[in-house]
Amino acid sequence: MNSERRITTPLLRLRDVVGRGALYGLVSVPVLGVGSLFVTDHHDRTTFLAVAGGFAASLAAVCLLFGLFFWWTCGGDIRRCRDWRTIKGQTEHLTVAAPVMVRIGVLALVLFPGAFGLYHLVDAAAYDSWLHGG
Repeated sequence: MNSERRITTPLLRLRDVVGRGALYGLVSVPVLGVGSLFVTDHHDRTTFLAVAGGFAASLAAVCLLFGLFFWWTCGGDIRRCRDWRTIKGQTEHLTVAAPVMVRIGVLALVLFPGAFGLYHLVDAAAYDSWLHGG
C-alpha cells in the first residue's frame, strides 16, 4: 500500500457543488417548517421565520461571495473535504474551503425564499383565523 496520500479525482466542478447545495437547501425548507411548529406563540413563530430568512440571506451573500472568490483564486484546483490531508502549503486550505462555502451559500440562497414563504403562510393563516373568529 502506498503511504502517500493522493487527491481524490476527478476534482469538483462548480455545477455539481451548486446542485448539491440547492438540494440541501430544498431539504432544509421543510426542516425549518417543522422546526417552526415547536414555537407556540404566533408572533414568536413569525419572528423566528423572519429572522431565519434574514440570516439565510446574509449567509448566502457572504458565503457565495467569498466562496466564488476562493474558487476563482484556486484556479481549478478544487478539492473535496476528504482531501484535507493532502494540503501542504499555507494557502492550499482555500482549495477545500471554496466548495464548502459555495455549497453553504447556495443552501442559504434556497432557504431564504423558503423561510419568507413560510413566514407569509403563517401570517396569512393567522389573519384568516382572525377573520373567521378563530
